[in-house]
Amino acid sequence: MPDLPPPTPLKLTDEIKATVNSALTSGSPILVAAVSAEGRPVLSFRGSLQAYSDTQLGFWLRGVEGNTVAAIRQNPHVALMYRSAETRGMHQFQGRARVASDEAERNAVFEAAPEFERNADPERKGLAIVIDLDSVEGFATFGPKGPEGFVRMARAAG
Repeated sequence: MPDLPPPTPLKLTDEIKATVNSALTSGSPILVAAVSAEGRPVLSFRGSLQAYSDTQLGFWLRGVEGNTVAAIRQNPHVALMYRSAETRGMHQFQGRARVASDEAERNAVFEAAPEFERNADPERKGLAIVIDLDSVEGFATFGPKGPEGFVRMARAAG
């Protein structure tokens, strides 16, 4: 395997944002991995996951007492995986998740979710989760010569 180039500064491209924002409707919901208090993996597909900013993802969590939020409250480190069956493109995201406490941030995450996800919680009883990304790695498509559109990004140290 060839040496990987050094990562570029983390800033989600418009293409990656569009991929994340349309993941559910394109049939490729994003898998979120967290770690429970017992050190066990907690996996869940998230249909409401969206690009929240150039360096953040967000999702609406209807199950406020579920395993995912309990794991995030214990250990904020999460990983997310996207894969398109159509293009065979994939992206892995790593970062730190938190429950949004600011009402404006909470509303922005809710409003960014797909309509049918919002309709599943019309009273907004859920929680907004914001993920501050540390790294993104992957590629847009897998063509005849292998991965195409490769990206490798990392948050600047400090």
